[in-house]
Amino acid sequence: MKLIVAVILTALLAFVGGLYLPWWSIAIAAFLVAVIIHQKAGKAFLAAFLGAFLLWAALAWWINMKNQGILAAKIASVLPLGGKAVLLILVTGFVGGLVAGFAAMSGSYLRTSKP
Repeated sequence: MKLIVAVILTALLAFVGGLYLPWWSIAIAAFLVAVIIHQKAGKAFLAAFLGAFLLWAALAWWINMKNQGILAAKIASVLPLGGKAVLLILVTGFVGGLVAGFAAMSGSYLRTSKP
């Protein structure tokens, strides 16, 4: 139950943070969720990774649909992705997931550290 709540809360806070702050606000959101919702480091990483991955992949897919895939296809052709926009969306989600996951792991370790 904590895992699902952490995934949803991470995605929600990251989305709201992304409206007003730079892209790395997902790390702040994941860190705060991991500090508030106590989980082991692995579960905190997984929850934040899933929340940010789903959010960023969904947002990248939405942007891709809005411009008929033109921009994603051009960027995917510059990167070693073979011009496939779907791979670019997955890579985008993976990068966001890693940033959030490591931030959540740091928050989990901060919570478990003893003075």
